[in-house]
Amino acid sequence: MSILQQLRPVRQLRRHAATLAFLVCSGSAALAAPARVSDIGPEPQLAGTLAAISQGDFTKALQQVDALIAAFPNFRLAYLIRGDLLLAQTKPLTSFGEGGKNELAKVADLHDEAVARLRALQEKPQGTALQRYLLQMEKEQKFAIVIDTRKSRLYLYKNDAGTPRFVADYYVTQGKLGAAKTAEGDKRTPIGVYHVTSSLSRKTLGDFYGSGAYPINYPNEWDRRMGRKDHGIWLHGTPSNTYSRPPKASDGCVVLANLDLDAIAGDLQIGLTPVIISDSIEWLSHDDWQAERSALLAMIDSWREDWESRDIGKYASHYSGQFLADGINTQQWIEQKRKVNASKNWIKVDVRNISMFRNPGKEEYVVVTFEQDYKSNNLSNATKKRQYWAKEDGHWKIIYEGTL
Repeated sequence: MSILQQLRPVRQLRRHAATLAFLVCSGSAALAAPARVSDIGPEPQLAGTLAAISQGDFTKALQQVDALIAAFPNFRLAYLIRGDLLLAQTKPLTSFGEGGKNELAKVADLHDEAVARLRALQEKPQGTALQRYLLQMEKEQKFAIVIDTRKSRLYLYKNDAGTPRFVADYYVTQGKLGAAKTAEGDKRTPIGVYHVTSSLSRKTLGDFYGSGAYPINYPNEWDRRMGRKDHGIWLHGTPSNTYSRPPKASDGCVVLANLDLDAIAGDLQIGLTPVIISDSIEWLSHDDWQAERSALLAMIDSWREDWESRDIGKYASHYSGQFLADGINTQQWIEQKRKVNASKNWIKVDVRNISMFRNPGKEEYVVVTFEQDYKSNNLSNATKKRQYWAKEDGHWKIIYEGTL
């Protein structure tokens, strides 16, 4: 059985690899040459190498894999394929990675990486379909990140007047035991809606983390409600002697090649950039995405209007019976508002710069962040708020609310 058959990268790869090579070299509008090398990554060259193998042209394949190694000197998968090609000159190969069969676990990891990279190459986002989770980006959020753990892929989106537009995608590593983190030390990557909270430079980290690290706010408010623990979930790079790691190799962090991390580093904004981690991306047509976004915006506006009305019953209808914030439950929250409203002749609430991100997991919640201007006859203040809206008996209710 050939290397290509072991990898199972689909027969269309031959034609696909040739098309990619032509488009990248010619600068075709269908695939304009990116400004950054890492926007291409090793996948097209990897595909070209495997296509040459499938055609029985081992000389060409060896030339291409040597070019791949020259471009990405620490890319271990390329060395494994090169070893197989050299071995094939002396005897028939019966399996992928035969040149490294004395380290079968590492060969299996590289096999998984090859499959993940090639599948991603074939399944790049196309057309006008939008990811369901990026419902609205506020004007200051320049980019958003969505990670598909099933495909070992990070997708970068640009904010186009509130609408996310696909920019690039990158191979990533997740936890050794997969996704859906629940406990400390479980070697899993969390699923949910997070934000970049800080930046750690290479100087403050050991070589293991590569060119830097970007912690995210795991556990978020929802995770804490669910009793999920642990900390220190980061986006970070790889050791200097490693180009990339296997699809499942971290203790829960999301790991990128240093070249890829450097490529997105300038797009990450502390406290602003959303990082949505999913185990399976759900796509919507533009019309369905717009309908869902509009419905949620109307829901938020209804909450705002009912607060302004000073009708405590209407206001309370927007809050879940499971509401909890800073130790205050639903009844205490509403009673507190009732006392405050007693001194008000009028209330005016302005909500702007709204971002809305839907949880990609089975738990239905939306993270809403906005700037709030509150005015009344005896008080005026401005705050930034974050709310978690959860589905309850078919209706969206606020389950958490707090200031940032």
